[in-house]
Amino acid sequence: MSRYDATTTNESKRSAKIYRDLDLDFQANVATKDIQTLTDVEAVKRSVRNLINTNHYERPFHPEIGSNLRAMLFENITPQMTHAISKQIHLLLKNFEPRIRLVQINVQPSPERNGYRASISFFVVNTPERVEMESFLERLR
Repeated sequence: MSRYDATTTNESKRSAKIYRDLDLDFQANVATKDIQTLTDVEAVKRSVRNLINTNHYERPFHPEIGSNLRAMLFENITPQMTHAISKQIHLLLKNFEPRIRLVQINVQPSPERNGYRASISFFVVNTPERVEMESFLERLR
């Protein structure tokens, strides 16, 4: 019987696991008067965006989570720096976001705005659709 259980597949249209996260805009749910939650793809997209914007030592009790992207934005805009930022995003997502399977990271410099436009394509685990996400990385000081 256990062999049969191990070889069966799930025919469901929805994934078995639902990802949930708090909406950091802190808007109240109309029905429950509680903070709204994000689910599935939206929760994972928010997590990816938060990871990209997190620097080392910003998360209490987890100083290893984050990247050096903010410091890289103060360097000159060169093809080497564009490649380094792309690699940094790739390593960050590979190490700290197990719910995604990366497809492509495209970083384009934007010298007139003093930043970089990062386009990230990925699949959320257990969902068939490809997710496209775009973020603009700029200096904050």
